[in-house]
Amino acid sequence: MNVADSQRVSSALERLGYESTRVVEEADVIVLNTCVVRQSAEDKAYGRLTSLQPIKKNRPGTVINLMGCLVGVKNTEVLQKRFPYVDVFSPPSDPAPLIHFLTQEETRAEEALRTGERFAFMDGDLPLPVHERGKLVSAFIPVVYGCSHACTYCIIPYRRGVEQSRPPEEILREAGSLVAQGVKEITLLGQIVDRYGVDNPDFPTLAGLLRRLNEIDGLERIRFLTSHPNWITDELLETAAELPKVMPHIEVPSQAGDSEVLANMRRGYTNEDYYRLVECIRSKIAGVSIATDIIVGFPGESEAQFMGTYHQLQDLRLDVVHLARYSPRTGTVSERRMPDDVPEHEKWRRFRLLEELQEGIAAEISAGYLGRTVRVLFEEKRKGRWQGRTETNKLVFVESDVNLRGQVRPVKISWTGPWSMLGSIGGAPPLLPNREEQLVLS
Repeated sequence: MNVADSQRVSSALERLGYESTRVVEEADVIVLNTCVVRQSAEDKAYGRLTSLQPIKKNRPGTVINLMGCLVGVKNTEVLQKRFPYVDVFSPPSDPAPLIHFLTQEETRAEEALRTGERFAFMDGDLPLPVHERGKLVSAFIPVVYGCSHACTYCIIPYRRGVEQSRPPEEILREAGSLVAQGVKEITLLGQIVDRYGVDNPDFPTLAGLLRRLNEIDGLERIRFLTSHPNWITDELLETAAELPKVMPHIEVPSQAGDSEVLANMRRGYTNEDYYRLVECIRSKIAGVSIATDIIVGFPGESEAQFMGTYHQLQDLRLDVVHLARYSPRTGTVSERRMPDDVPEHEKWRRFRLLEELQEGIAAEISAGYLGRTVRVLFEEKRKGRWQGRTETNKLVFVESDVNLRGQVRPVKISWTGPWSMLGSIGGAPPLLPNREEQLVLS
């Protein structure tokens, strides 16, 4: 979501005549886009913001804009007192306060921050920033802002506000604009993306939106994330299975493998429900890959409850697991009412056990691709090799002198590791890594 937000800010600034620079000390405008989903991310944002103070002192005319979840929708007054050298505060996903400030419309900037007004270009016309034009193959499109679910550990509803779906016409125009600029793949974003349209009866469901996007000429692939077990419908799964441009990859967090822990998290489903959902997804979408999120060390999580999570991953053998150690976020229900009683060293132990388990599972899943030919959409060249992804979102590298950016090519897989694969196109010789490369790619 922050990548998409930053692109929107860049696009808006370029419309005002600004150009990007890699040297922060030379910038006339500095935008710090922040994330606070974990404590480490918030600490990093504060550290970076503090490092900008000398720049402001040396060049008082430099405009510093703090944006994103650190600002949130109600956190401005506290930040203004703590960081008086910041000129503009912008809530997530909206450059309106910054643009109004730069055009000497300070009153409108304050009004935009207060009312949540979105800048005019959010109507769907999104020119990519200059440095990404002709280079960006895969792009993100937010379709649902905010979240109204409020899991007990999650800060997002407090910082990004209530759930709000974007009008479908706006999304379609943005997708068409991106495709016209060379984008081949779009990923629809929402904290709970499956709830698209739930807040507005005049909007289609996510399945209906996917059908309309599938008709855009020149668009090769469509993905969506993040799903929630309570909101994945049969209609959505059947639509994903039917539409050729929707990729067979679902990101649906479990968060824990114990029903009591899930209830304390206020997730709204049981461990058994999650098992049934995975079985349902696999029965409806052939060859689907599934990614999940897991939090270890949630307040009160016992060793037995943690082992429930371990056995869940062991049983379901999912493709990707995003792991996090629980950290209390100020203002959330878990921070106010549940003591953070799992020691840090124990969180790390549980984290590493799951990490080791998933590495073995991922390696076995990848090994099933060895010798197979798969379709890969190539995105960019890195360290002399072209990088792309399969329909199931597996990372693949090939060597080629041909410009493969934005092309979908059949690739025969010659080597597999837990997190990436190597292959060759057509009659090219098979690509095999040396020992050093194996360690890096794994």
